[in-house]
Amino acid sequence: MAITLKKLNKANIGSGLNFLSSRDPDLAKLFQQNGTPPLWSRKPGFATLVQIIIEQQVSLASARAVFARLNAAVPALTPETFLALGEELQPLGFSRQKTRYCRALAESVLTGALDLKVLVRLDDEAVREELTQVKGIGRWTAEIYLLMALSRPDVWPTGDLAIVKAVQHIKGMAVAPSTEELERIGESWRPWRAVAARLLWQHYLNGMPD
Repeated sequence: MAITLKKLNKANIGSGLNFLSSRDPDLAKLFQQNGTPPLWSRKPGFATLVQIIIEQQVSLASARAVFARLNAAVPALTPETFLALGEELQPLGFSRQKTRYCRALAESVLTGALDLKVLVRLDDEAVREELTQVKGIGRWTAEIYLLMALSRPDVWPTGDLAIVKAVQHIKGMAVAPSTEELERIGESWRPWRAVAARLLWQHYLNGMPD
């Protein structure tokens, strides 16, 4: 049976920002300084998952360039068109590892092992479980998909380097917080941790001024 899941959008992000501002003065300061953060939403589906895989452990600028070249090389980015690419992938900027990961994703979608349309009806943890069955998709990739493609309001990507650095900065921590520390810090931000993540990304991208 399909279930209705809450999505973060322009209409309700203000409620999340007000809630976080009342709970955490550091987040209130970010909101006051920078305003409402972008939603950075992406269309759910195969192409977005490929884009997130490309973004693993590289700069956003580098990932954007590779993704743009990939889209220019195919009429439409689908599992079929990706699998049709062979030696062309390396000049586009694909490493052997990311080629394997994206091929594994394409094959999983084509065989039905991964049904991307079903994910919109699953809760957050079930989405993580489904996605991480695919080789090359770990927790970070699954959480970015939950955040940006499925627009879930309470996803907290503790493995994201920008989040780690931004939390360290706003909390005045001498060393980068561990995953456990980030989980603890984020507890008081439920059920709007995805809004907190966007505030922190915005702060990081702005150069984290004092």
